[in-house]
Amino acid sequence: MPGEWGLRHGDDLRRVSRELRGMDNKEIKKRFAKELRAAAKPLVPVVRSSIRSIPSKRAYSPTGLRGNLARATKLEVRTVGRQAGIAIRVDGRKMPSHMKGLPKEVEGTKRWRHPVFGNRDVWVNQPKQPYFFHVVRPLGPASRRAVNRVLDGITKDIR
Repeated sequence: MPGEWGLRHGDDLRRVSRELRGMDNKEIKKRFAKELRAAAKPLVPVVRSSIRSIPSKRAYSPTGLRGNLARATKLEVRTVGRQAGIAIRVDGRKMPSHMKGLPKEVEGTKRWRHPVFGNRDVWVNQPKQPYFFHVVRPLGPASRRAVNRVLDGITKDIR
């Protein structure tokens, strides 16, 4: 599930990335990616904690739904190309094959319907259990400020 958040202007990161590509200084490029990752990294444990606290009748298990969702949560930092940006994702591709669509369904962005104990004659709608957006939104402004500080510092170094 993409949970991307923007910067001052949508093109700021791409502009800095483009300028870095034209440089030969690998140390600045490495530092840029490292500082961007550090700015957004505090969001990942918060999302994982939110996932683990989803109400359930069963005890938490690392191999259960909540464990798989938490394990599929990752930070992506791309500093090149048109897709340059930072994203916190609960990646369905990292889920077991029969659970790939569940990140969106549990959050409630997609309907979650399943047979009762495998009985395909009896289906039930599963209630949504939001775990992502309500946790990330309040932290967004502080993270944006941290990313903007990184961009400002790198921009000064480039000039």
